Amino acid sequence: MAVRAPKQYSQSALGGPVNTLSPLDHEIMGEKAAALGRAGERVELCLRRLRDCEGGSTERSRLLREAAQAVYAYFIQRELCGLRRHREVIREYAIPDEVLVRLGAS
Repeated sequence: MAVRAPKQYSQSALGGPVNTLSPLDHEIMGEKAAALGRAGERVELCLRRLRDCEGGSTERSRLLREAAQAVYAYFIQRELCGLRRHREVIREYAIPDEVLVRLGAS
């Protein structure tokens, strides 16, 4: 479903298109950015727990699963924000290959 702004707001006084964002657009962008920040914090937390894990294989397996879920959610949120390349993020967060493999990455 497409939503169109009222005609009075879709053109400037000179008759050309307006390139400004509506208050709703600003609100949506702010919510996307906030959600991206929360997802990033969750990735940091899960990866920190995984790195600090000294427990057995069952605990490590659980932490790997949690980290993979957090990274997956973060990647989805990045894509919703229009950020398609994840290589920089993988390097910045130092996401281990064992987590990426669980996402289907090679």
